[in-house]
Amino acid sequence: MINLVKKEKYLMKKTTVINSELSTVIAGMGHMDWLSIGDAGMPVPMGTKKIDLALTKQLPSFQDVLKNILAELEVQKIYLADEIKTENPEQLAAIKELLPNVEIEYMPHSQLKKDLAQTHAFVRTGEMTPFSNIILESGVTF
Repeated sequence: MINLVKKEKYLMKKTTVINSELSTVIAGMGHMDWLSIGDAGMPVPMGTKKIDLALTKQLPSFQDVLKNILAELEVQKIYLADEIKTENPEQLAAIKELLPNVEIEYMPHSQLKKDLAQTHAFVRTGEMTPFSNIILESGVTF
């Protein structure tokens, strides 16, 4: 027979990121570390941890995942592909709206793909729009 303990003794995580892998990665990040989020088609370098959240087309969306991560991660700078400016300006506008005071560095998409090898993890979404990829550089809260 299992001995049940009062429910009050068990505390559940109250913050917004409940995916255990993602929460662990965020908790382990230090100042200036990188975390990346990307669309369903982004190739992930071998050796880079991939947290695959994709369920089906557009689920979850890039924006949903970005908002969720930003609720827990302090970001001081972001890296985006140059191509997002012309190939996905709506996504760029949405990113800028979520991160209005954060420095943006643009680079060729080919370089962004290479730089994924330097991130703590790549979070794969179900996003199906081009160049919906970002590298987040962590800041500090003090």
